[in-house]
Amino acid sequence: MADATAASPPAMNAANDASERIPPRRLFAFLIMVFGMFMSILDIQVVSASLSEIQAGLSASSSEVSWVQTSYLVAEVIAIPLSGFLSRAFGTRLLFAISASGFTIASFFCGFASTIEQMILWRAIQGFLGAGMIPTVFASAYTVFPRSKFHIVGPIIGLVATLAPTIGPTVGGYITGMMSWHWLFFINIVPGIGITIGVLALVDFDRPNFALLEHFDWWGLLFMAGFLGTLEYVLEEGPQSQWLEDTSIAVCAAICVVSAIAFFWRVLSAREPIVDLRTFTDRNFAVGCLISLCVGVGLYGLTYIYPRYLAEVRGYSALMIGETLFISGLTMFLTAPIVGRLMTKYDMRYLIAIGLVLFGLGTYQMTWITKDYDFYELLIPQLLRGVGMMLAIVPTNTIALGTLAPERVKNASGLFNLTRNLGGAVGLAVINQVLNERTDLHISRLHDRVTWGNATAVETLNMLTQRMQGMGDSALMAMKQLSQIVHRQAVVMGYGDAFFMLTVFYFGLSLFVLVLKKPSAAVAGGDAH
Repeated sequence: MADATAASPPAMNAANDASERIPPRRLFAFLIMVFGMFMSILDIQVVSASLSEIQAGLSASSSEVSWVQTSYLVAEVIAIPLSGFLSRAFGTRLLFAISASGFTIASFFCGFASTIEQMILWRAIQGFLGAGMIPTVFASAYTVFPRSKFHIVGPIIGLVATLAPTIGPTVGGYITGMMSWHWLFFINIVPGIGITIGVLALVDFDRPNFALLEHFDWWGLLFMAGFLGTLEYVLEEGPQSQWLEDTSIAVCAAICVVSAIAFFWRVLSAREPIVDLRTFTDRNFAVGCLISLCVGVGLYGLTYIYPRYLAEVRGYSALMIGETLFISGLTMFLTAPIVGRLMTKYDMRYLIAIGLVLFGLGTYQMTWITKDYDFYELLIPQLLRGVGMMLAIVPTNTIALGTLAPERVKNASGLFNLTRNLGGAVGLAVINQVLNERTDLHISRLHDRVTWGNATAVETLNMLTQRMQGMGDSALMAMKQLSQIVHRQAVVMGYGDAFFMLTVFYFGLSLFVLVLKKPSAAVAGGDAH
């Protein structure tokens, strides 16, 4: 007699299909959250492209206006790892609604700021509240959806995490050029309200556990804020301030070291640590975080170095820079769904390695940079950058977070996203240092070669002198122009050195994927082989 409790194969298949299906309401709620994350990440780079306009509008000095960016980044880097604990305490729905509404309100006050002090305060609040949206989306992607669907949701969040900072200068240039810098912030208000309402109405992924708040570790928060906040400040301001030669940098570095020791002691001894570092005992997560940190170097580094070259050497406006660099964002957008399909067919470790090599090839082509590099010279490097970044980031996200137990993902998501941001801070600090040092070295070497014994230099000087005839002291003006030509050439050579450094770094990093364990076919969403 057949067992009455045994389900027939068709019934079992139907049940499996039902469990694998993504409910439209849940998918729509997730996409609303993804848009909120996009808005939060985009706001970093959108403002960076228009700091000179904000400086003029608020009558601020160059050192003061840099805090418009620094205050946001410092507040964000503190809030991102904190989000794991808060997400478990408040639940996804409430935390995301608080983050989205707070970000929107802060954007409103940023737009109406009349002094630099007001702007810095509201930017810090905007960064702290908005940061909660980023890891919450990552955590939701890898806990709410079946593992067989990671090849769909993975590219979505990977695309947003890379596309937002990449197109930031383009969007910022258009907004500032067509309207004014105030609209960099006002443009967040209507979407922010819509996101808040949509999340409150649709998100039902989990339930809050307010009892956790009774064990909130205030000392842990204080030490973490001191550690990460001063670290971000030192990396952000160090290259321009000669590092420890500047008193404020030296003091912050000391606070960073002391706070780091206290923070690690606290999280390893507290009853309910503010961040659970034990997740790093998972090899794929630990290696994934390291790759994420290194990818952050290139993601934020190239988003900084390309616009700086076009502004400093080519003399482009923010709008012209955006029109020249849009191809990277377009490539990422078109590549994301292809990467999702490749993840179901091939070992994700190989995809990461190929992505890092392609990224390295893109920067290698830029080592031959000259003062004449424009859209067409930057086209192939940008295509390689876009494809390589998507191939590297999307599988890394899935390997790092998609292989963890669901109850560990919320905390892990905060740590994982922190590594990408810290990678960006480290990358910008190193790139600035390389540009400063190598440009000075090339200036010194070129000045040694541009002498009266150099026929080319003398010929150029004579040509410039003839061109300046009738315009005052033509000889002195020609000398100044020749000096400017030498300086510009040294700057361009410095950019070439920075690109070469990134090339070596990413070719070397591509070998590191060998340390990763092969993920299961279920995580890849198909029959990876």
